[in-house]
Amino acid sequence: MDIQLGDVIKLKKQHPCGSSEWEVLRIGADFRLKCMGCGHQIMLPRKQVEKSIRQITKKQE
Repeated sequence: MDIQLGDVIKLKKQHPCGSSEWEVLRIGADFRLKCMGCGHQIMLPRKQVEKSIRQITKKQE
């Protein structure tokens, strides 16, 4: 997967706030994601994130 810092990814399941888009803040064995709706941050294992991605939107440069 070609995911970079600052990219916005759309996951299969929605966050309880209603948004399903997340900004990538950290990449490694775990991903730190920030909800685009409410700003909540979570850390998920790489395998789980890669499995649940629907769409990747590249960062605006």
